[in-house]
Order: sequence, then C-alpha cells, then structure tokens
Amino acid sequence: MSCGGCSGAVDRVLKRIPGIESYTVSLETQTADVYAGEDVSYETVLEKIKKTGKTVVGAERDGVAAPV
Repeated sequence: MSCGGCSGAVDRVLKRIPGIESYTVSLETQTADVYAGEDVSYETVLEKIKKTGKTVVGAERDGVAAPV
C-alpha cells in the first residue's frame, strides 16, 4: 500500500466481510491487522485483500506465520 487509495481499497473490502470483529489498516507500516470470528476463514480474508490488486507479502494466522 503506497497511497491513501490503496489503504482505502483494503479498508473498504474488509468492512464488507461478515464476521470481521475489528481491523486496522496502516498506510505508514503498510499492514492490515484483522480480527475475525471463527466463522471467517483466513483464506477468505486473504482472498478478499488480494482481489483489491494489492500484493500480500507476509501474513500471520493466530500469531503464527502463514502462507500467502
């Protein structure tokens, strides 16, 4: 995420996923922290973020490195 439009795109897609409890999107650190209920899979969140056209270079699932 290199601009406000990029972080805005990620923000918009995350707010539309049912079951997301909370999230933060930081342009400064180029990260998104997502907290979701058990009914939302890691794969679903990852897929939705990738659909914005942003490249996911690293991820954690329950505090453990996860494949992207």
